Amino acid sequence: MRFGVNTLIWSATFDPALVPWDALVAAGVDGIEAPCFSPADFDRAGFDKALETHRLSATLVSVNPPGANPISDDAGERARALEHWRAVIALAGEVGAESLVGPTYSPVGHLPGRRRTQQEWARAVDFHQQLGPALEDAGIELAIEPLNRFETYFLNTAADSVALAQAIDHPRIGILLDTFHANIEEKSLEAAYRTCGPYLKHVHTCENDRGIPGSGHVSWSAVLRSIRETGYDGWLTIESFNANQPEIAAATAIWRDLAPSTDDIAVRGTQFLRGLWATL
Repeated sequence: MRFGVNTLIWSATFDPALVPWDALVAAGVDGIEAPCFSPADFDRAGFDKALETHRLSATLVSVNPPGANPISDDAGERARALEHWRAVIALAGEVGAESLVGPTYSPVGHLPGRRRTQQEWARAVDFHQQLGPALEDAGIELAIEPLNRFETYFLNTAADSVALAQAIDHPRIGILLDTFHANIEEKSLEAAYRTCGPYLKHVHTCENDRGIPGSGHVSWSAVLRSIRETGYDGWLTIESFNANQPEIAAATAIWRDLAPSTDDIAVRGTQFLRGLWATL
């Protein structure tokens, strides 16, 4: 198992100057997950230097930008979403990221006040199938992330995520299951990871309040055991956000400090998860 940290903990864009690299390495971090919301603006030089200097691996995370929606009735929005994700996939391959993750299917926060439709489901399947050749060319995997009901209406549960992955039916496309969202939507976190089974391609580890893993009520021993039972051996990446970054705070509804410092979420969280995993 490898242990990662999402740099959204420090800023909305990848900024190597804000990341406590030495502390992360000392805590046992194997790699980072960098946000890539605008491929044209991504700091490739800083990213490459950071990974090389600290001998780390990496993944990327992205979302649908404004005006891009893969399941929209508007063909232009669907086309812009396809263009965006193909560009991020290409960039991920170019900078040596191992995989790309995120809520690919719809813009975060888009809530039309109804259930998803069969037509939207079909569009989502077609959209992801169209990404297949780009993933093959880049040599990376894509992990689709279900979100909680307050952030999306389209995909909330592990079971629905498996159904989507099965319908897409591409070996490079699977599921990212985040403990924060699953803690809201699932009857059992452990059962949710077992449900993902072989489709599990990425894990976001986050406490129930997005604070330091191990500081809340998530049953981490049971969760990690269930992850191990699936045969998964990829990334356990801590994802949290910075309440002092206005754009992040607004998007994630974080209005208070989640830990004594943002560094604590990454450093102490990694120490906790790595130590617990070693005891299982």
